[in-house]
Amino acid sequence: VQLQASGGGLVQAGGSLRLSCAASGRTFSNYVMGWFRQAPGKERESVAAISWSGSNTNYADSVKGRFTISRDNAKNTLYLQMNSLKPEDTAVYYCAADRNTVVTRNIRYYDYWGQGTQVTVSS
Repeated sequence: VQLQASGGGLVQAGGSLRLSCAASGRTFSNYVMGWFRQAPGKERESVAAISWSGSNTNYADSVKGRFTISRDNAKNTLYLQMNSLKPEDTAVYYCAADRNTVVTRNIRYYDYWGQGTQVTVSS
């Protein structure tokens, strides 16, 4: 599956952004999907994950209550709604697909990756 992330940009602290990830090539609904991010000088970290149906989600503690992951299987698209953004959310955000059926945020299980979209939150 090919993944294309978009929607990043520059926003002030407290603002919102919605990221999208368009999938093509294989059946999108077969995959658990996740969002990850990588800040300069830091390792890539998990943000959120969602089951193939969208009924199960899992969030990193740092984004719980602020970010919402969702998907539209009819449109082959994954979303990340980010509210109450903080400067520490600044990073390149990546979407990824996992062929397994269990929702996990463990990076090693993700097989396919998008190219990343930059999110910058100013204070």
